[in-house]
Amino acid sequence: MSHNATIADMYSGVDFTSLSWIEQQWMSWYLYIGNPILATGLASFLLHELVYFGRCVPWIIIDAIPYFRRWKLQAAKIPSAQEQWSCTKQVLFSHFMVELPVIWLFHPMAEVFGMRTYQVPLPGFREWAPQVAFFFFFEDMFHYFAHQALHYGPLYKHIHKMHHKYSAPFGLAAEYAHPAEVAILGTGTIAGPIIYCAFTSNLHIYSMYIWITLRLFQAIDAHSGYDFPWSLQHWLPFWSGAEHHDFHHMAFTNNFSTSFRWWDRMLGTDDKYREYRARVRAAKAAIKNATKEERDQMEQKLMAEVEAEGVRAEAEVLRGMEKTKVQ
Repeated sequence: MSHNATIADMYSGVDFTSLSWIEQQWMSWYLYIGNPILATGLASFLLHELVYFGRCVPWIIIDAIPYFRRWKLQAAKIPSAQEQWSCTKQVLFSHFMVELPVIWLFHPMAEVFGMRTYQVPLPGFREWAPQVAFFFFFEDMFHYFAHQALHYGPLYKHIHKMHHKYSAPFGLAAEYAHPAEVAILGTGTIAGPIIYCAFTSNLHIYSMYIWITLRLFQAIDAHSGYDFPWSLQHWLPFWSGAEHHDFHHMAFTNNFSTSFRWWDRMLGTDDKYREYRARVRAAKAAIKNATKEERDQMEQKLMAEVEAEGVRAEAEVLRGMEKTKVQ
């Protein structure tokens, strides 16, 4: 029997007119491709690429418009076109050489645990919302501890140092990393859904697509380098956001989590960050009648001090590794 006939048989008995528009498009995609494995693999990879680069485009435009510099966390560091292109090439390499095989193999592995792919109807909000919430929690926990491990001497020098090339990150740099790091931290993104599916046998890849879309938005926004008044961290105090993660790139230490602030707060790995924010608030209060230029100069001075401390901290990690090798 042909793949087309097989797919058609899978949808036998489904009332096409009773489906929502998106469910009709979902069914039409699988019928058009004909092979459920190929259809799911293509859809998964295309979604990842379209969401990643689609979300990066607005940040590239914002970086090119001086008006937005007032909200730039490190306003003196705007990525050049050459830096953005160099970053894009490495990201594409990782996408095709590391993420594509993982994305392609994810759904056959998850189907072993009962994940649905081509089936309609699609899960509603009450089904996918708690699943995505669990995925966010699990990934944030996994990322926190894995990220800390990547700051250990040999792992930092040979793997994570690449991601720290930019002390002032920008959207495209969210997945600018060594292929090994992409694989390590990517495990946290897919392990949550696999574990959930293994224990519940109740997961549709549609929920996975919602999770991946939100996760990419979070990662890219956290690396955007901008803190707008409407940014999510101002509405959800436990959300990390760009203001939280930008400090990690600038200071090298502190703020290892991705989506939430609670692991850093509970385990004390945000002490230097909180001290820095307190110094900024105190300095602004002391010169509240100063001009904007004077306030900007003050903040630039504090940033320079933090970045200098970060350079020393990075050098200390690398020196510690050399000492270990000598011994």
